[in-house]
Amino acid sequence: MPELKIEITGVEPLAHSLTPLLQFKLRITAGSAEAVAGLLLNAQIQLQCPQRSYTAEEKARLIELFGPPERWGQTLRNRLWALANTNLGPFTGSVEASLTVPCTYDLNLAAAKYLYALEGGEVSLLFLFTGSVFYLTADGRLQVERISWDSEAVFVLPLVAWRTALEAHYPNSAWLTLRREVFDRLCEYKRRQTIVTWEETINRLLEQAELAPAVPAVLQPTPPIAEEVPA
Repeated sequence: MPELKIEITGVEPLAHSLTPLLQFKLRITAGSAEAVAGLLLNAQIQLQCPQRSYTAEEKARLIELFGPPERWGQTLRNRLWALANTNLGPFTGSVEASLTVPCTYDLNLAAAKYLYALEGGEVSLLFLFTGSVFYLTADGRLQVERISWDSEAVFVLPLVAWRTALEAHYPNSAWLTLRREVFDRLCEYKRRQTIVTWEETINRLLEQAELAPAVPAVLQPTPPIAEEVPA
């Protein structure tokens, strides 16, 4: 079986796509004289969250994912970002390929929530590869072997690439998902107030909340101190 070496050489937003996509550039090298007849390549892509530093603002935004920063030694772990695959035809030596990864602004998903919380910079990605390689032996017989999960590559993703892909499809926008009953209440409020847009609806509610007097916390009565009864 050919020993495959897989490298990630670059990334760019995919232009003119129907949904936000990032296209990763791959270089695949077969380390033996056996000709590769075909390759079915699957990738599990993980966000290597412990591999970067975080500002105070980023830490505050990430509490929902990892808890308070003082616990990050136990909670800050790699997170699954995406699954992707690509198919290649026959080649010898090395070949260039592309791996297309969908992006989402759905902040109910942990990966999107994590990337959205970052102010800028880069994110380390771990690619874990598996799949099937078809190859020809010296006597011309076609063979197929599974690619082991220990085939991996690391790539540093500029966060601007992810944001560019999303901004092309959702300019100056973000997603907000609500339960049906909450949306119905919001829709009814918008109708009663004859508000035209959802942005104005949310802004009006926020302004009302900011103008409302703060509700003082309810103090709980201090329990009486139990007296010791002499023996």
